[in-house]
Amino acid sequence: MNDTIDIQQTFWNSWNASTREKDVGEVSIDQRDVIISWLEGLGRTDLKIIEVGCGAGWLCEHLTRFGQVTATDLSHEVIARTAKRLPEVRFIPGDFMTLDVGGDYDVAISLEVLAHVADQQAFLAKIADLLKPGGRLMLGTQNAPALRMNDIPPPAQGQLRRWTDRHELAQLLGNRFDVSEMFSITPHFNRGLLRYVNAPRVRRLAEALGLGWLHRSIRHTQERMWLGWTIMSLATVRTAR
Repeated sequence: MNDTIDIQQTFWNSWNASTREKDVGEVSIDQRDVIISWLEGLGRTDLKIIEVGCGAGWLCEHLTRFGQVTATDLSHEVIARTAKRLPEVRFIPGDFMTLDVGGDYDVAISLEVLAHVADQQAFLAKIADLLKPGGRLMLGTQNAPALRMNDIPPPAQGQLRRWTDRHELAQLLGNRFDVSEMFSITPHFNRGLLRYVNAPRVRRLAEALGLGWLHRSIRHTQERMWLGWTIMSLATVRTAR
């Protein structure tokens, strides 16, 4: 492992330990619900699944009912703890770009990882190589226009960051995948008027006043306008012609 990867590993061990091992917030819960919906749509319980960038394994425990799960992450210290909690999952720590994680997967899942890799095209190409013909990629990544409407600290040492918008993501995926779905979810803001519109307390008040339908409509409108925090993409690996 080179020095650059060592620095990244230190950051992600610390970040996952202080964040994902303690709490899974609204953004992640919404991502999980989309992934589960897509998996349920396949109608199978014998899938061979790999999660690339599993962090503290918060999603893995929801994947096991669909088949055999392999998960990998740079955060080796966090994975060691998670493996004890989820012995039914095969965890492989290390730099995904240099790891041998097998192949012939039916499904590859990756949430909020693409923005944090040095070579996004190579990252997606390796995932494509892991999938069997007709295999699916279920991807969630930060939506650049929405995140730029938030106050977010600059990257810490060891934290790579390059957000994409939907057009950039479609171009990246288009080299190896056919995209069947792409949409944004979870409007989430910490400044401006939208901060108050999307606040949990405003949602609870709307529900209490019988106006939950209106709040949900406003939320869905933001998502359709590509103001969701996450871009979710469902794609099928393109077989050689």
